[in-house]
Amino acid sequence: MNHRRLGQQLWCGLLIVALLMMAGCNAGSSTGDKDSNSGAIALAQEFAPYKEIPVQDTAIVKSYQVAPDLSNVINAKRFDFSDNARTALVKNGFVVLPAMGHEFFMTYELNRYDNVPNLITTDAVVHNYHLFYSHLLQNVEQEALIPELKKSNASLLQQAERDYKDLKGTDWENAARRNLAFFAVGSKLLNPDTRIPAAVKTEVGQEISLIKKHDSTELSPVMAMGTKPDLIEGLKEDYTQYIPRGHYAKTDDLKQYFQSMMWYGRITFRLKDADETRSAILMTLALHNGIGAREWEKIYSTTNFMVGKSDDIGYHQYAELLEQAYGKNLTPIKITEDSQGFDKFRQLAKDLKPPVINSIPIFDATIQPDRNKEVLGFRFMGQRYTLDAEIFQHLIYREVTENPAGERRMLPSGLDVPAAMGSSTAETILKKQGAFEFNKYSTNMAKMQKYIAGLNDEWHQNLYWSWLYTLLPLTDDKPDGYPSFMLNKAWTHKELATFLGSWAELKHDTILYTKQNYAEMGGGGMAEIDDRGYVEPNPNLYARLASLTAMTRDGLKMRGLIDQKDSQNMDQLYELVLQLKVISEKELANKTLTEEEYELIRTFGGQLEHFWFEVYRGDGLESRSQISDFPAMLIADVATNPPAEVLEVGTGYVDNIYAVVPVDGTLRIAKGGVYSYYEFPWNAADRLTDKKWQEMIYNDKAPALPEWTANYRIKGTASINYAQN
Repeated sequence: MNHRRLGQQLWCGLLIVALLMMAGCNAGSSTGDKDSNSGAIALAQEFAPYKEIPVQDTAIVKSYQVAPDLSNVINAKRFDFSDNARTALVKNGFVVLPAMGHEFFMTYELNRYDNVPNLITTDAVVHNYHLFYSHLLQNVEQEALIPELKKSNASLLQQAERDYKDLKGTDWENAARRNLAFFAVGSKLLNPDTRIPAAVKTEVGQEISLIKKHDSTELSPVMAMGTKPDLIEGLKEDYTQYIPRGHYAKTDDLKQYFQSMMWYGRITFRLKDADETRSAILMTLALHNGIGAREWEKIYSTTNFMVGKSDDIGYHQYAELLEQAYGKNLTPIKITEDSQGFDKFRQLAKDLKPPVINSIPIFDATIQPDRNKEVLGFRFMGQRYTLDAEIFQHLIYREVTENPAGERRMLPSGLDVPAAMGSSTAETILKKQGAFEFNKYSTNMAKMQKYIAGLNDEWHQNLYWSWLYTLLPLTDDKPDGYPSFMLNKAWTHKELATFLGSWAELKHDTILYTKQNYAEMGGGGMAEIDDRGYVEPNPNLYARLASLTAMTRDGLKMRGLIDQKDSQNMDQLYELVLQLKVISEKELANKTLTEEEYELIRTFGGQLEHFWFEVYRGDGLESRSQISDFPAMLIADVATNPPAEVLEVGTGYVDNIYAVVPVDGTLRIAKGGVYSYYEFPWNAADRLTDKKWQEMIYNDKAPALPEWTANYRIKGTASINYAQN
């Protein structure tokens, strides 16, 4: 795709969006007002509307029981189960068994070869949206955002040099010098050939060194310029965040973009510090006067659509306050000469909302009691507010205090997210784990549950929120009338793993932009075998996923950010998910499927393989034999307990699920693929990359799966009895 044409299309498409955004960047939250959320929703509609797809989910499947000897299952003799696997299959109507699947499509292609009925799982379907989301985001970054960031860096670094030269000898000299260093760091990270101005060479070198080592939390040399280092009052930065991970570890360009954007997204110019605020004002003035503003808007607006709005004060809020405090037609010299304007600006800024999520390493309440004062400030391209990060923020220390044993909840659990979104199963597990024993945990969880239950159009403000909305049906217990294998405790735990597996993929794909909360300190066999399969009936999820797929495709198409081939692939995914919705509705209504629908189920693996090839072809994928180089397993750190610990969540091998399903009046065993979900604390200085995690999996070095997965996942075996063919 031509970069120049892409950039022109992007800019034209974002003109209206940029005007809408002048109202502000702060995200809505459970403690925010409706106007903030309304702005986010309006902005999303300018990118692409979210169109709800109607669902017929009346469920009248007749209840059934599996005979202890499987005698009422027509293809039971084709499978040899270990005793414990057979027991679980009889008891629950399904069982998940460990497997060594590298990708979902392999499970289904093997089924087709062995004439085993497919069980199309929600896991397999939502996983394919992740593949495309990650692929499209990477394309946008490489073809549009990296070139725009290079231009923005060059313009703002030049302006910072001019400001420093013009403001020498004034009270604003150090602030201008800090900005020179700030943009020199961002520029050097993106382009190693960047010339560093002599005036800031020492501090920039120190900052770059800390970022490249990425193994500690330290006072930022750039932010400490002109001050005496102070461990309590100085701005501390967690340099472990600069470890390139997710898809950003693939190429040098992506690694450099990751570190440059991480720098711009994390560094806060705190309002409590007058000199840091002067730096923020000079930055805002440069953008307000058109220096790098076009490029800034392109980057911010695009990532807003993909991920969300900044959680911190940004350019738009400060630009509005600039005019209120100083007037119009401003220059750096005019601002430095107006001390009353500066005082007024700081006073006005105190009324701005603090970030919902704290991502700055600060001390606890005994040392820094006013958290909002410590974290309120300006970020050049602030990391984004996300609903799950807010959930975490309210459920860890300091908002949740100690339990009766005097322990502090310094890291959240992935289970906090589905529990806050309504999963009674997740809540029950958290109670067993002792989470509700922490003071204020129960109260804060109830507040988040009430807030989330009241959300409506807010779910559709960007792709990140809409992805979570897609997973929402997985938090509901299935009513009577659903297939019997979906009406038991074990199934609710399996759906929890599906939710968390897809959520881990979401966190992995958006690891650069989302804010982390910080605690304080084929072929076929014999055609005569009846291998008609089944779709896990979840029509609400499939409808929402189809809407999300369309929103993704249309939003990128409107700005010229998706090529024809990827657009066609998204069309195919959209049609596939819609067909799965229709099949689910028919299954729940006890309606007979057509031969074409059974054939779609039978050939599902081939469609998944096509999508897999399309996503990775540009990364060097040429044949199925390379599957171990492009596996489904991934990892992401989602929360930090500074200075030494993070919470990692991820997926491992694709496991096998066997379920007894009703097809055309008879019961049969169908087989599919499901996530294996991992969650564990890890050393912050060793934030895991996908490659390292995959090596841990391959070498059997991964931590144990969460205990609650034992409710549905059995350490048993199953094999195909080929003699029964």
